[in-house]
Amino acid sequence: MPDTDPDALFTVEVPAPPAPPAPKGRPEPAAELPVAKVYVDVPLAHLDQLFDYLVPARMDADAVPGARVRVRFAGQLVDAFIIERVERSEHKRPSFLDKVISPEPVLAPEIAALCRAVADRYAGAMIDVLRLAIPPRHARVEAEPPPDPAPTPDAPPADGWAEYPRGRAFLDAVRAGRQANAVWQAMPGEDWPARLAEVAVTAASAGRGAVLVVPDHRDVARLHAACAALAGEDAVVALSADLGPAKRYRAWLRVRRGGVRVVIGTRAAAYAPVADPGVLVVWDDGDDQHADQRSPYPHVREVLIERARLGGAGVLVAGFARTAEAHLLAESGWAPPIVAARDRVRVAAPRVVAVGEHDSQLARDPAARTARIPSVAFDAARAAIKAGRPVLVQVPRRGYVPALTCQDCRTPARCRKCAGPLGLVGGSDRPPACRWCASAAADFRCGTCGSRRLRAVVVGAKRTAEELGRAFADVPVRTSGASEVLATVPAGPALVVCTPGAEPVAEDGYGAALLLDGWSLLARADLRATEEALRRWMTAAALVVPAGAGGRVVVMADSALPSVQALVRWDPVWHADLELSGRLELGFPPAVRMASVEGGADAVAALLAELAMPADGEVLGPVPVTETRERVLIRVPRSSGRTLAEALNQAQRGRTMRKEQDPIKVRVDPLDLI
Repeated sequence: MPDTDPDALFTVEVPAPPAPPAPKGRPEPAAELPVAKVYVDVPLAHLDQLFDYLVPARMDADAVPGARVRVRFAGQLVDAFIIERVERSEHKRPSFLDKVISPEPVLAPEIAALCRAVADRYAGAMIDVLRLAIPPRHARVEAEPPPDPAPTPDAPPADGWAEYPRGRAFLDAVRAGRQANAVWQAMPGEDWPARLAEVAVTAASAGRGAVLVVPDHRDVARLHAACAALAGEDAVVALSADLGPAKRYRAWLRVRRGGVRVVIGTRAAAYAPVADPGVLVVWDDGDDQHADQRSPYPHVREVLIERARLGGAGVLVAGFARTAEAHLLAESGWAPPIVAARDRVRVAAPRVVAVGEHDSQLARDPAARTARIPSVAFDAARAAIKAGRPVLVQVPRRGYVPALTCQDCRTPARCRKCAGPLGLVGGSDRPPACRWCASAAADFRCGTCGSRRLRAVVVGAKRTAEELGRAFADVPVRTSGASEVLATVPAGPALVVCTPGAEPVAEDGYGAALLLDGWSLLARADLRATEEALRRWMTAAALVVPAGAGGRVVVMADSALPSVQALVRWDPVWHADLELSGRLELGFPPAVRMASVEGGADAVAALLAELAMPADGEVLGPVPVTETRERVLIRVPRSSGRTLAEALNQAQRGRTMRKEQDPIKVRVDPLDLI
């Protein structure tokens, strides 16, 4: 008989006592990681933090990190995003989740980290950035079975990048999976969608992702077509607001579920949840459409730089022109420049001629006088039309005659009822009308000198098209701008009148471009006026065929101005260096970091009083913006930018905690600084 403990023979196994029942009305929490940390959809600065909620056992499988849920907050049901699940909460009695809206993990961990970084940089709230990053849910689309992942494309040829000394090296780095940053200066006439498509597909061929952000849906369409030609339709996704809610959410889900690696879109695409991105691209970073008009007003270029810092992807800042911000990236060595040799640029560029407003070369024939352009511009247009090519005419303002002054004393013409500006809206056969209240002013009399005569300050695109149509009676005239923007124009003689940013692409290139009323762009009271004028001119001039093929550009501006010289020589790098040097000397962005605080006078003063201003900070202002609102600018060195953003955020938290009623608008590094 084996040895046996006699006491063991009489040992009775007593079962463990049952767990105490859950309090009445409270469900059982999940067995593992029962606490969910969430961001609630409440746009108040002092609530910009994670809150703990218990996960009911019945929701355990669905309440995954990144899922949309609904929680009870301050007595109301609000939406929220789960960031993570943990073992325990620091709070004694957290509430339970009310509902899992969808088990789809729409918020990837890397995108959550990016949104947090963007909110911190721009003194904003996390939930505001999440609204920019994650599209609204579409339940029917979410229930659809996901398509098969797109196959890995082959690496494309890089012959187009051979024109740029550092082009091939950049592509080799992307192909090898190394972090490569660059500022690319596209040559005039460059097929930039094809070049960017080669970069994106190169990254995809190496098993990594690519995000390409462009200003508008027309650029999205061109770039999507170029990428699809290299990698196939199924390997590329386009994200833009014009798709509609269902199509956009379907495309976005394909990216989130790992079905595609190349994403093209407008500014919200900067947050696209591409797995393992290898390259992040922004085209034409000076376009104001890259700056979001919703809080916290982030700029695409800075969002992509933050994303690269967090994830190790490369950044390519590209365009025909160059902003001071991009030049600073290049000068600092963070993003080396990719620029073609000067002899190649001269061959590719059209011939540019500048004609000042008071130039001696005025029109000598009746048609030229009618159309308000000098004879050199008329000659260029006639030559292009004779060669069978269209002519691009860029006009800074849309409409007919958007602004009028007194003919005698040049005082701006104002409405008697509301003091709004007067203009000609429909045509020359209609009386002037107010652009604010639409009241007709057929009996206008100047309040300064009593004159009844009016003079056009600037002529709009519609009036210009009418005048050119009379001057070139046998040539079709097309307009592009406002709600009627053309994507392309066919080959053949035509006059294409457009506003800046609405230039359609000609199938075989334009024979000439007439850039009218340059003074209107350069005279804007804006820190970026000359930079923006050059960017708009270069965007139009880049569509013209080279000088060797007869391409000519006539710009109506003083040839002595640096921006005009940069266009004539096609040297945006030189102009960007001048801009950056001037801003370094005067202390303006990007040499420094600045914030704009706008609101009622008392509210602005109160915020400044409690602001923990960095020791090296400086307050400029206040200056009146309207009768009831004013604005101050806060300037700090770049090294103190994060400190300033944090101080502004803390001041905003204090205001919302006290339930201040007067709204304050805080923007960090706004484009319209002055």
